[in-house]
Parts: sequence; C-alpha cells; structure tokens
Amino acid sequence: MDLSALEIFRAVAQERSITRAALRLDRVQSNVTTRIRQLEEELGVQLFLRDGKRMTLTDRGQHFLEYTEKLLALAEEARQSMHPDIPSGHLRIGSMESTAASRLPSLLAQYHGQWPGVSLEVTTGPSRDLLEALQERRLDCALIANPVTLTAGQWVAEALASGLQGETVFTEELLLVMPAQHPRVHGPADVKIRTLAGFSRACTYRQVAENWLCSHVEGVQKNLKVQEVGSYHSILACISAGSCVGILPRSVLELQREPPKVRTHPVMNIDTQLVWRTGYGTAAFESFRDLLQSSYQSLAATARTVPM
Repeated sequence: MDLSALEIFRAVAQERSITRAALRLDRVQSNVTTRIRQLEEELGVQLFLRDGKRMTLTDRGQHFLEYTEKLLALAEEARQSMHPDIPSGHLRIGSMESTAASRLPSLLAQYHGQWPGVSLEVTTGPSRDLLEALQERRLDCALIANPVTLTAGQWVAEALASGLQGETVFTEELLLVMPAQHPRVHGPADVKIRTLAGFSRACTYRQVAENWLCSHVEGVQKNLKVQEVGSYHSILACISAGSCVGILPRSVLELQREPPKVRTHPVMNIDTQLVWRTGYGTAAFESFRDLLQSSYQSLAATARTVPM
C-alpha cells in the first residue's frame, strides 16, 4: 500500500467512476482498475460496489477513505516541510459561499501571482460542514462564520472544537433582507413574513437568522418556516417574489450588478475566521494566512479613517 495507490483510490471514490478518475489522474483505465483490485486484495476487503461503470464505496471503503485522507494530507505536509521558506505543493481551502464570492477572488489572484508554484483548491459549503472536513483532513484550512449564540439578548461567540484554532480575517454586516413593500422594521416582532429563505442547518448565518427572528416574538409569530435553497441568488429571488425574508452579508448584496428592490435592516456584525488544525503550518498556508491578515488590517485601517 503506497501513496500512489491511495491517490488512485481517493480519485475513484470522489469521481465514482474508473473512467473519470483515470482522466483526472492522467492514467489509462486499465492501470486504475488494476491498482484498485490490488489494493482490495492487499486489504482483504471489498472497497467498492460496482454497478456497471458506477463505483460506490462500501462501508469498509468509506472507513478506509477517512484514513486515506489523513495519510495523504500528512504526506503532503511532510513534503512541504522540507522547504519551509518556499510556498509550494497544494493548499486546500474551504470557504463559505459568501466569502468565496465577495472576498476571495482578488486575494486568490494576488496569492497566485506571488506564489504560482502552489496549487490552490477551493471548496465551498456551510460553516459546520467545512469544520467537519477540516477535522477529517479533507481541507487544510477553512473560512467560516464565527459560531455565535444568542444568550440573554447578547450574541456570544462559541469556542472552536479541540484541536482547531482560528483568527478573524473579515467582519461582515448581516442584513435582514425583505421584500420592498414590507413595512420598515425595528426588531424581530415587526417582521410580518414568517418564512425564511436560507441554506442548510449547517449554515451559521441561518442559525443567526432563526435565533434573531424568534427572539422577543410571542405566540403564533414564533413559528418560523424555512425554505432551504442552494444559493444567494435563490434567496434573493424568493425575497423579491414576496414570499420570504433572508439574512445576507452586505458584501454579497453589493455584488449584484443591478441592486434588487428590497428593504434591509441591520441585524449584527459577525466575524469570519480562518481556521486550521493546531500544529499545521506549511509555507503555503502561512503565506495565505499572512495575505488575509494584511488585507484585514488594511480594511480596518481604512474603516478608522472614514469620517462618520
């Protein structure tokens, strides 16, 4: 069992296809098929269920994939540690959709210009899923919304799980976004529409929205329906149609080429954190971290000089 075999196994598991895995790895299909069969024989278990050309992991295969991710991540980290002053290799970044859209494009372009030898891989998803992927070594770092809880009318930041550490790199202003015809609101009790358009439960912004909309609200109004959607464009479409409200970062709303006709109300400021596993510190990651911190400090300095 060598690293090459593990890379082939991971590619097949992710692509669920020998053909697509072979194309991705630039190998012939027969070689990929042989290496998977040899790996199964060596381990003494069936890793895949074969249904025509479709390859689906067995329970044992799924368990082995978890170890594969850890082994390959450690191998990549070890390679990069041999050249601690030169960013190189791969850097797998997880990011919320909002951050990837509004914050990362210019920063990643700048990073690539400085360190073209680093292969960047960006995966988007809700904060909770990104943290899980980070802990399982499927990501090297992640940009998440700092988890918060509404306690006694105050937003309190939650601690990161053991083995993770993080630091603030952006601050977002979350806005309650309503149909344009909705009356002006001063608090949760003024919100007439009781359907929220948002992402899955793993999304921190959705949790903030649910907590805020149900705080200081009594009776039937406390019942809140959630319409799950997959993008901010979908959220804005539901709001514009008059059927939902939503909570979005102001930075995402400002991305729209034609600002939608909606009404907004500020809810809170929430930090975006760069999170990584304790002890992880390749040159590629540290350069990315330095770039984010430099950008954050520059934005903070600009905010302090803008007259109120």
